[in-house]
Amino acid sequence: MVFESLAEKLQDTFAKLKGKGKLTEKDVKSALKEVKMSLLEADVNYKVVKKFVSKVEERAIGQEVMDSLTPGQQVIKIVNEELTDLMGGERSELISAESPPSTYMLVGLQGSGKTTSTGKLARHFKEKGKSPLLVAADVYRPAAIKQLQVLGERLDVDVFQMGDQNDPVDIVKAGLAKAEKESLDPLIIDTAGRLHIDEELMQELQDIQKAINPTETLLVVDAMTGQDAVNVADNFSEKLDISGMIMTKLDGDARGGAALSIREVTGKPIKFAGMGEKLDQLEPFHPDRMASRILGMGDVLGLIEKAEKSIDKEKARDLERKLREDSFTFEDFLEQLDQVRNMGPISDLMGMIPGAGSAKQLKNMQLDDSELDRIEAIISSMTPEERQNPKVINGSRRRRIAEGSGTSIQEVNRLLKQFKQTKKMMKQLSGKGGKKKSGLNLPFM
Repeated sequence: MVFESLAEKLQDTFAKLKGKGKLTEKDVKSALKEVKMSLLEADVNYKVVKKFVSKVEERAIGQEVMDSLTPGQQVIKIVNEELTDLMGGERSELISAESPPSTYMLVGLQGSGKTTSTGKLARHFKEKGKSPLLVAADVYRPAAIKQLQVLGERLDVDVFQMGDQNDPVDIVKAGLAKAEKESLDPLIIDTAGRLHIDEELMQELQDIQKAINPTETLLVVDAMTGQDAVNVADNFSEKLDISGMIMTKLDGDARGGAALSIREVTGKPIKFAGMGEKLDQLEPFHPDRMASRILGMGDVLGLIEKAEKSIDKEKARDLERKLREDSFTFEDFLEQLDQVRNMGPISDLMGMIPGAGSAKQLKNMQLDDSELDRIEAIISSMTPEERQNPKVINGSRRRRIAEGSGTSIQEVNRLLKQFKQTKKMMKQLSGKGGKKKSGLNLPFM
């Protein structure tokens, strides 16, 4: 789960406030002291934390909270609003050029994930019906060009390269000429990085910027480096015209506070978040949704978007029909598991569902892909008849299924109970709304 430690601490703090019918100024200050420590431990910039807590305190000890019927919830609402504002307020979209191709230049230190982010960005545009061209302008790092070519092959996207003996500025200019000639749009440039910022690197990047005047220059920063990521962003911003950032490894928990500091310190928006190593794990950064997830309030819109991308609409309609007719079987259950797997880690999905539980509860539930593996093993050990009609599964059949799946009779019983509850819940849901716009059906709920 994103910001797992921070989310757990903040949710624990606010759980104490929720339980109180009336709040005193002392209650609020005590809670905000815990919030302050939690943010500092997550490596959020000290000045940013101080300003944030001060703004929350100013609002939280005002009339809107003290006179409220639910003061604890009002404090959480204020924190949510201030967290959202801290990370930029609204989603910052990529700018498109008035006349194609749009050009996006990716810069950053070596190891920040530039090349992978170049591929992820290409996939993002390809999903929108675009024909991107990748430019291999990193002529220093061994195998950088080859890595980009491999990504291009996987995505079926053109990669322009001139080897590692040519000047990066010439390579980029030639790549732009190719994009214009062949109507490829956008042009995404993978530039060189260094282990640390130096004059030679910055001069090269400045020369590329001057040569093509990119639509956007996106700084790629590693969230796992914590406060160092903020310092890197600040240094790059001083030398280059940075328009926004791609923050990688935001799925990791350690020192993730960079995402909460970086907009405030640099004034530059986070445009995308890397949520894993796979090419489809690049998400547009929504400050309001991220704040909501950190505070355990879920991210319904994000969940729906994941479902719409991952779930086959035809299968979803077929499933809806089966639910209405009460003909949903374990075969369908198994099919749903595959679709859920495509949406990402289970713990992340549960964290996006409002009311599904706090960070600590989700952690204790140990929701991960191994749980799906167990469910799949149990269903695979059933006969076709048992999958179609679970009512025939008696004691001896349960024992056989447990032995065949390497699980226990208790686990088989639990799955049968879950299945029965899921059928009941899904039937109720399909009956309430009529249409299931997202096609989202989570078999583990």
